[in-house]
Amino acid sequence: FLETAAYFCMKPKIGEKEVSPHSFFSIWREFSSDFKDLWKKENKLILQERVKEAEEVCRQKKGKSLYNIRPKHDSGIVSRTCSN
Repeated sequence: FLETAAYFCMKPKIGEKEVSPHSFFSIWREFSSDFKDLWKKENKLILQERVKEAEEVCRQKKGKSLYNIRPKHDSGIVSRTCSN
């Protein structure tokens, strides 16, 4: 524990000889909860950006039709009988 506290440059509070686990983990808990909240917000933003990109790709693909529609020509039996 003391090596870990030294790695993170934790110094004992005034009047204490060593860093107590309570003081270390209270700071660590605040850090980890803040980090978790920011992580969730960042992931949500990234997800929203990806959804927007996917929607844009879908819109572009819908704009380009994969088949051509030709106009209907009057060449059937009905067109021959109606025009006479």
